[in-house]
Amino acid sequence: MSDRNTDTPNDFIRAIVREDLTSNKNRGRVHTRFPPEPNGYLHIGHAKSINLNYGLAREFGGKFNLRFDDTNPTKEEQEYVDSIMADVRWLGADWEDRLLFASDYFGRLYEWATYLIRDGKAYVDDLSAEEIRQYRGTLTEPGQDSPYRNRSVEENLDLFERMKKGEFPDGSRVLRAKIDMASPNINLRDPVMYRILHATHHRTGDEWCIYPMYDWAHGQSDAIEGITHSICTLEFENNRPLYNWFLENVDVPHYPRQIEFARLQLTYTVLSKRYLQRLVKEGYVNGWDDPRMPTIAGLRRRGYTSEAIRSFCEAIGVAKANSTVELAMLEHAIRDDLNMSAPRAMAVLDPLKVVIENYPAGQVEEMVLANHPQQPEMGTRLVPFSREIYIERDDFMENPPNKFFRLAPGREVRLNQAYYLTCTGMVKDEQGQVVELRCTYDPDSRGGTTPDGRKVKGTIHWLPVAQSVEAEIRLYDTLFTKPNPGDVGEGEDFTANINPDSLMVVRGRVEPAIASAPAGSRYQFMRQGYFCVDPDSQPGRPVFNRTVTLRDSYKPAP
Repeated sequence: MSDRNTDTPNDFIRAIVREDLTSNKNRGRVHTRFPPEPNGYLHIGHAKSINLNYGLAREFGGKFNLRFDDTNPTKEEQEYVDSIMADVRWLGADWEDRLLFASDYFGRLYEWATYLIRDGKAYVDDLSAEEIRQYRGTLTEPGQDSPYRNRSVEENLDLFERMKKGEFPDGSRVLRAKIDMASPNINLRDPVMYRILHATHHRTGDEWCIYPMYDWAHGQSDAIEGITHSICTLEFENNRPLYNWFLENVDVPHYPRQIEFARLQLTYTVLSKRYLQRLVKEGYVNGWDDPRMPTIAGLRRRGYTSEAIRSFCEAIGVAKANSTVELAMLEHAIRDDLNMSAPRAMAVLDPLKVVIENYPAGQVEEMVLANHPQQPEMGTRLVPFSREIYIERDDFMENPPNKFFRLAPGREVRLNQAYYLTCTGMVKDEQGQVVELRCTYDPDSRGGTTPDGRKVKGTIHWLPVAQSVEAEIRLYDTLFTKPNPGDVGEGEDFTANINPDSLMVVRGRVEPAIASAPAGSRYQFMRQGYFCVDPDSQPGRPVFNRTVTLRDSYKPAP
């Protein structure tokens, strides 16, 4: 094991771990896990849990497991297993040789269930799912005993064995723990442990037709794996007494400690798995990896880095009380990362043609531009310059207001790392819209300086007409118009808050040097924002996703 790092964050979970280590609890071990259900894609909230669990193991010289709680074959698919593994690995967590599944323990869970039956602490119930709900009672009223609660041990063992053999149809019987139908904690009112499902499991095939419920399998799996600290979110706090009851009433090899923390809530975002599935299935987005989705796959496709996500998770910290984090804080993390790591490039999103009338026809120069102004080791690139160039349409105004320092009739600006340019005329179409500018340049101002030392206030970017490449540029905004899109009134639906302008596609132009960049390449487009090459890109037909704009509204604490 590595030396323990004493310079770690000072949250309440780490304080518990340090206390356990000091008292030599668990013989000085720290063993955590990330236990997803393979019924969907991971999102930014899961990243917080992964970062915490793996971080604890790394900081305290412990171990980290990736375990799939795959107890529901009707909703689970190998596609989700594969995507989750890819996401966890991309986020930087290393489970080494500890890739595990709750289905690995189906045999042992069945044996423990029969032990509870023999001990008089579990029984087979013939009530329907609806009847079980009715008998369970409410938060203010106790439940009622099932009429099948007092079956003999022998009858329960026989029925449970026949359930396992597939003699009964789906939904006809369940196995329930016999705890307390009057408990103030509804989770302890004889919870279901097994249900009949004649369904093919993605790993065990048709070996089983009864499957353990999540609450029965989850804590027991932690015990089997020797997990010392079962870190989960606050919604599982009321499940803890049930997990403990299961652990206390069978002979488990280890007793894990469950600790709850506040789950991530993010403005302008939904993280409910049910809501995310609806967005995909009902076509509001283009799949689980749509860059508007808060999934890890979507964030990666949009251009987020694993370093930025980890930095965000560390910045928001770990708390006991739920709160909502501003989306601007996540965007700040990716800007902060890409500002130092992303090479610079020029792109024109709304091209306006400029003809430089005193520039020699047919001449092409190569301007040397730095790939990063603060990172000289990132080198330089060549950008062709010629008589005809493109600029951004909004970098020109025919009748500019005060403090507009870009191009206008008779006004001079600096072309980035090229020449000084003066507008001398315009060409308009039949509707009166400017479609072309006529300009002159100062041949003595190459590189953006002049012998007479005169200064201009405006610097704009540009691209050569002939050598630049047309690109599809996807401009993403928040998927929802409200900070709390899931908070809707009676009769309303969260989809009513979807932003109709969350995606805008424009046909722009990019430098030839980046036109064939591989998918995932990230750039800062001068004055435009940070962009990433999309997997849809093809040679000569690049597609870029806007990761985030340049403007940062989040102010970190000093």
